Amino acid sequence: MPPRRRGGASAPDAQRTLSFGAQSRVSKPTAAAQKAKHLDSPKTIPAIPEPQQLPVTPDEPSQPHVTELAVRQQAAKAIQEPQSEEDKRALKLRKQDLQRYWKKEEQNRKVARVHQQGLDLDEQILRHFDLSSQYGPCIGIARLQRWRRAHRLNLRPPIEVLAVLLKDQDHVKERAHMDELLS
Repeated sequence: MPPRRRGGASAPDAQRTLSFGAQSRVSKPTAAAQKAKHLDSPKTIPAIPEPQQLPVTPDEPSQPHVTELAVRQQAAKAIQEPQSEEDKRALKLRKQDLQRYWKKEEQNRKVARVHQQGLDLDEQILRHFDLSSQYGPCIGIARLQRWRRAHRLNLRPPIEVLAVLLKDQDHVKERAHMDELLS
């Protein structure tokens, strides 16, 4: 506890007050101040026009997004490439090989996949590939091109993914699921 002060004020516990004079008093505004304030404000407020109502549904059919078109072009270019040794091996894989691969992947996983229960085996394999970051980013690139890039970089992507991609070459499976969610 600090020592007590002695002296200074007339009473030992009295505190001195600061005075700045009568001009700094806070009071209600006077009639003159309100009149000056009223003169500064505009007398008329211009009317704001109502915003134009736009139709909710477009009259013409929706066009694919720019990223969708880019991914389709990449996938078409990747399919037109000559078949490599990996393509031939992937086309030889059977449904049982894909099931064996997926069963092994599920055993390595500690938690069950809750949101993939309604999906077929091919889509589960492709979504697992989409979410595997060790093969590079999946946004803005076709799945087949992403697999081939990862293979060129010696990242050893699963041949089963290539088998699924080469079996069903439709527009639904060429774009990553995360790419669809984010665009």
